[in-house]
Amino acid sequence: MDEKKADPTVKTLCPYCGVGCGLEVSPPKALKENAAAWKVRGNRAHPSSQGMVCVKGATVVESIQRDRLLYPMFRETLEQSFRRISWDEAFDRIVTRIQTLLATDGPNSICMYGSGQFVTEDYYTAQKLIKGCLGTNNFDANSRLCMSSAVSGYKQSFGSDGPPCCYDDLELTDCAFIVGSNTAECHPIIFNRLRKYHKANPNVRLIVVDPRATPTAEVADLHLPIQPGTDIDLFNGIAYLLLEWGAIDEKFIGERTANFDAFAETVRYYTPEKVAQRCGITEEQLQQAATYWAESQRVLSLWSMGLNQSSEGTAKIRTLINLHLLTGQLGKLGAGPFSLTGQPNAMGGREAGGLSHLLPGYRSVTEARDRAEIEQFWGFPAGQISPQRGRNTWEIITGLESGEVKLLWIAATNPAVSLPDLVRTKRALSQSPFTIYQEAYYPTETTAYAHLLLPATQWSEKTGVMTNSERRVTLCPAFHKPPGEAREDWSIFAEVGRRLGYEEQFPFQTSADVYREFARTTQGRVCDISGLSHEILQQQGPQQWPFPEPKTENLDSSVSKRLYTNLHFPTPDGRARFAALHSRGLAEPPDPDYPFVLTTGRLYGHWHTQTRTGRIDKINQMHPEPFIEIHPRDAQKLGIEEGERVEVRSRRGKCQFKARVTQAIAPGTLFIPMHWGALWAEEAEANALTHPESCPDSHQPELKACAVQLIAVGASDELSARETVSIQN
Repeated sequence: MDEKKADPTVKTLCPYCGVGCGLEVSPPKALKENAAAWKVRGNRAHPSSQGMVCVKGATVVESIQRDRLLYPMFRETLEQSFRRISWDEAFDRIVTRIQTLLATDGPNSICMYGSGQFVTEDYYTAQKLIKGCLGTNNFDANSRLCMSSAVSGYKQSFGSDGPPCCYDDLELTDCAFIVGSNTAECHPIIFNRLRKYHKANPNVRLIVVDPRATPTAEVADLHLPIQPGTDIDLFNGIAYLLLEWGAIDEKFIGERTANFDAFAETVRYYTPEKVAQRCGITEEQLQQAATYWAESQRVLSLWSMGLNQSSEGTAKIRTLINLHLLTGQLGKLGAGPFSLTGQPNAMGGREAGGLSHLLPGYRSVTEARDRAEIEQFWGFPAGQISPQRGRNTWEIITGLESGEVKLLWIAATNPAVSLPDLVRTKRALSQSPFTIYQEAYYPTETTAYAHLLLPATQWSEKTGVMTNSERRVTLCPAFHKPPGEAREDWSIFAEVGRRLGYEEQFPFQTSADVYREFARTTQGRVCDISGLSHEILQQQGPQQWPFPEPKTENLDSSVSKRLYTNLHFPTPDGRARFAALHSRGLAEPPDPDYPFVLTTGRLYGHWHTQTRTGRIDKINQMHPEPFIEIHPRDAQKLGIEEGERVEVRSRRGKCQFKARVTQAIAPGTLFIPMHWGALWAEEAEANALTHPESCPDSHQPELKACAVQLIAVGASDELSARETVSIQN
């Protein structure tokens, strides 16, 4: 009898959003090296996605071999053309430049900007190189633009980062409260699970808070189309009514929380009349939302960029968490505050210390004990890790402007599209004395600002681990040969470390070696994964943390799908914290010169700056060009017709889009998608308009709102001299 052939199907994870959908990828019947010939379907055994997959995951292999960066390239100045070089020359140039800067300008002249597209092994190795070997905390990532407000909100309210809920709660809740998230388009598989449950259970309520009537809002029992920037007013207004009605959990408040009196004193100013007026909704809508919350035993709140990308992002999240603390809606089935992560491994990056204020294992660079633990673990002398928070993303840009940043290493991200105030950002990038750009694709918009290009492997070509929004860790194995001379990101960082003289710190031969070491740094922490390894994930499939080693004492005292089930929090007194906060509103409110509020967002098919999805035919047919949504009342006043080209101007830049006249957007508010950079459309970069004002706690920019003016293109030549001067090119 013939031996049974091994199943060639590879079980992996979708490399797009933070939902973390399981995929099964099968090779073609005829052996081919072409990755696009592999077939993708949803993995029914993956507990997060249950076999579902959206168009991005279903088509991901189609982009794998298109427009790839195949070998290292270098140029002395940005005006020159790139020439091909060897990896040895590339490493020599990096090491020589770093050594020179350490001797002349110090470690803080060096910065790295990473990505939630990294696997955890990439993140961890980069932290060891930058924060350990070089002694600077100047590592930040595009998660700063994505989830840093959620990090600071969780930490301030609960004492630690970490979403306390899981996806099973989607099918256990009485009331889902979605705010600042077009979940149907941005996290479609999560929405599919919730919507199926919602339709099958008429008593379950769905509340959606969004200035736009999105596909998510269209199926809600209650849609609250609040004015941009009034989220805190809304949350405090709901709290006012819950307190007035006595619909609170006094036992939970008394035994498990702190700072309630200050919170209650703040909330008493948020009467229904005031809140309705500020938010642009009716008092009846506000009371209905509070009634749904009061009548529900299990409220699950879900949010994403609409709260995070704000100059008061942390405050918004904390005031939302207040509602859970007020009603005891936490640490139980179907309830809790649940941030929907934007990127596939933003959670893994947080675990590995991948922001400028973090160290591995949810540690902080400003805590002496945390630094000492990692220094000892990494084998560095005391004081090697800087006690100062490193530069965040925007501070890297201002450091380039001031000349303090002498070397910028960008990896797996495209800041020449994704950062705010793009005119200023691009100018700063062009001033960098030496920029290394480590990327899988060529060209991208950021290529224009690089001196040294390093070809990196991507999903399907390297083995690593990713953590999704519900803290579920999945192994993503390599199943296809990398093109050209592409190398894994973690191996590039490790080789630079070794060539700098840190051979003992980088003994890794495989990504499994890296993960094994990283997992040990989490032992006893909230994000304890010390019991995980590539081998266990391969044998047992995806696992949620905490996943401690046997006999490892965990803060929750037991392995659980949910955090804080024992209602003990990692704060000095074990209590969660109420926040007494007022709203400051938008950082840039509308005025007579710029009378509209512009908000930005994602579309179902595209992903971030189109580095992958722009190279997939089916998705380009779905979303062929950018557009701007305008309410009919505003369009009529300006004489703008459906499909007409209009110009949008802010104090920083200008763009042109085709008008989409729709009642789905509130009067006075405009919407544009953020995916199109200079490679994909002309004058359609959303972030040419946005500003860099950010949350003082999370340092996350307010990419969701800025003040603009709108002009029909035919009328644009008639602008007054005053209007022309107001546009700062």
